[in-house]
Amino acid sequence: MQRAYRASLLWFAEPDSGPEGIRFEEDGLLVVGPDVHGQQVVQAIGSWHALSAQYSRLAVEHLPGRIIAPGFVDMHVHFPQTHVIGSPAAGLLPWLENYTFPEEQRFADPAYAADAATFFVDELLRNGVTTALAFATSHSSSVDALFAQARARHMRLITGLCLMDRHAPAALLNQPGQGTSAAEQSILESEALIQRWHGQDRLGYAITPRFAPTSTDAQLRGAGELAARYPDVWIQSHVAENKDEIAWARELFPKSSSYLATYADFGLLRERSVYAHCIHFDDADRALMRESGAVAAISPTSNLFLGSGFFDYAGADRVGFGYGLASDVGGGTSFSPFHTMLAAYYVGREGHTKTGLSLTPRQLWWQHTAGAARALGLDGVVGNLLPGCEADFIVLNPQATPLLARKTALCASLDELLFSFIVLGDDRAVERTVIAGAQ
Repeated sequence: MQRAYRASLLWFAEPDSGPEGIRFEEDGLLVVGPDVHGQQVVQAIGSWHALSAQYSRLAVEHLPGRIIAPGFVDMHVHFPQTHVIGSPAAGLLPWLENYTFPEEQRFADPAYAADAATFFVDELLRNGVTTALAFATSHSSSVDALFAQARARHMRLITGLCLMDRHAPAALLNQPGQGTSAAEQSILESEALIQRWHGQDRLGYAITPRFAPTSTDAQLRGAGELAARYPDVWIQSHVAENKDEIAWARELFPKSSSYLATYADFGLLRERSVYAHCIHFDDADRALMRESGAVAAISPTSNLFLGSGFFDYAGADRVGFGYGLASDVGGGTSFSPFHTMLAAYYVGREGHTKTGLSLTPRQLWWQHTAGAARALGLDGVVGNLLPGCEADFIVLNPQATPLLARKTALCASLDELLFSFIVLGDDRAVERTVIAGAQ
């Protein structure tokens, strides 16, 4: 069944155009319908004047004063940390010990995990996030719960079993099996989850070492071997978030040339590898990211909240590796992509005080939509509204709050309009989230 929408439209006109390819049609027509596989995709987008006659047979939902835009893509978010948002701590490691690890232990209870998964997916969609790469816990039941909830919503979501066999509370460590070590059993469980979920509906699996210090050599080696057997799954972890973490990793893996190189040494750097943070890099690390095809998930609200540091945009662009934006809930302080984009603007300003880097509104929006999709290897699939893209989109209301309405009424350019949403927007600005064309 085809559906048509008349509204203002925001999208990126060419797959390789980057943020400068952004397009805005004041009076536009968006048509979605099934492809040859029955998947709801964008079939046409453009001006009402140019397209309306061609689709005159369709009933059109008219949304005056509204903007239809691609759904946001969150490249790194922790499903079991929703209740941890806003917990005070001196830094990353004490925050993990005092808040995160105790909360994650509760996910051993399947009922608790299922309830949390329902709320988590609700919160993503309420904020306009239609694709997410998420961490679960070290319990297979938590992975099952999140995948089941995403499948029930027909949502594109990627997650996996958290691999962690040392340096964490005993209740959170992967457990040994009958005749297998904890490292071996965690890889067996991961493979069983891949076979159960990867490629089902719109779901994808991510091999998920929490971060190198909480995995033994045996577990990291097993994860790398698993990645080699399943080249189409994702890999996700953390790297170079703060200096204490880096020093710890270097003590544990002295043969590796850097913290990032530890993952390469175990076969965990390749295309579809997503590493959160990537703050404290040198050019050798940046080159390793570029050459391997790995990408960074920039988590600005988390980095500001935990005092971790600033992502070096100029360094990443100079050496040339991919990246996109992420909420990193619950170190991150909001599910809202608007809050994440605003924090990224701050990070650009504060992290490049000598060069005066100022990320443009279209650059920020790109990093959380089409750019993030490209980084995940989903370019032309999500994060955009070009024909053939999956029909995930949001309806934005420029008058969602009195201040936003007052500001957007004065906007004289697209950049001013986008920046008004970035600075003043929140979940109230997302009037509707459409997943795979469903109302």
